[in-house]
Amino acid sequence: MNSEISFSMKEGSIFEILEGYQNGTTISKDKALDLLESNDILSLMNVAACLKTRFKKDIITYSRKIFINITNLCRDFCSYCTYRKNPFESSSIMMHPTEVLNLAKIGQIYHCTEALIVAGERPEDRYPEAKRWLRQLGYSSLVEYVIDISEKIVKETGLLPHSNLGNITEEEMKLLKTYNVSLGVMLESSSEKLLEKGMPHEFAPSKNPIKRIEVIKNAGRMKIPLTTGLLIGIGETKEELINDLFLLKSINNEYGNIQEIILQNFHPKKNTRMQDCPSPSYDYFLKIVSIARIIMPDMNIQIPPNLSPRTFSSFIDAGINDWGGISPVTIDHVNPEFLWPKIKELKCITESKHHRLRGRLPVYPEFIDKPDFISSDLRNYVENFIDLDGLVKEEYLVEFR
Repeated sequence: MNSEISFSMKEGSIFEILEGYQNGTTISKDKALDLLESNDILSLMNVAACLKTRFKKDIITYSRKIFINITNLCRDFCSYCTYRKNPFESSSIMMHPTEVLNLAKIGQIYHCTEALIVAGERPEDRYPEAKRWLRQLGYSSLVEYVIDISEKIVKETGLLPHSNLGNITEEEMKLLKTYNVSLGVMLESSSEKLLEKGMPHEFAPSKNPIKRIEVIKNAGRMKIPLTTGLLIGIGETKEELINDLFLLKSINNEYGNIQEIILQNFHPKKNTRMQDCPSPSYDYFLKIVSIARIIMPDMNIQIPPNLSPRTFSSFIDAGINDWGGISPVTIDHVNPEFLWPKIKELKCITESKHHRLRGRLPVYPEFIDKPDFISSDLRNYVENFIDLDGLVKEEYLVEFR
């Protein structure tokens, strides 16, 4: 059905929206924008929380991971980023395969299930040092290296790789899929104005939304579970933000491969061009998260708790059902100034909101039995970890102080 939900924030809108979803109706872009401009945050959150409970029950998930920062060299220059480094900087990283495997083995000791492989965008295209590093290791490209190391991680540790390498080709996706249970690429924003002079993506050609959207769609065509999301507060308008949520919904309606949407709140970083730009307000971000749930009631919606260290519990009330990857060992290399909460702390806070914290794999339960979404090479590794609900067996996730 395509009928539009009509509501007034003052006239029982919670029940109207919930009843609308019961009858198969949807919310329009205009109505979603009205919600974003409304001051009635509490009603909005109540709607989102009710929908979350209806579609996702009382569970909040997380993925216990080891963060493998294989290289922070990158061909792009984003105005808000402190992750990327130049080869001459002492903090630049180009990991040897032995280092990668040793780190993965530490993750195995700490009962992680995910090996998150993150790298800058095709550094070999910009830096001779990166090209030389890869050539010395026997690879012609960074993606080729990750394809090979993913297989080694699986076979030597049993951890399940999830790689986030930016814009990759269909052929590269096909090869990565053999030993990656899922892939990640952030849309961030579909606003082309962010590529203009003085804007955040002026010197980041891979952030061209046309290219990013094509990568997301290609993953759908390849039947690859994909994590994507939006970076809120980098210059997009309210209208563009609502459009992005509907865009991701539309792509998922067509291909059915978006496994989660991350909503990440921008934080200004020192020594960047955007160091004086404000973060989105707490209330504004709460509304965005709530609206995302209303637009996509059955989607897995995540906020990173380390980026809202004092307020992340509130987002349970706004309809999230996932905390993302949490590592008991490694830092968040993209946002090193923001520490992940301890898993025990996360459990206590989640339970204080009358929800249960459960571990998941880097592939969500609903994709595990979907035909052709997980390679046969990974099937046994996946099934070794999970219970009947497709979540990680409780006895595996032992706690570490």
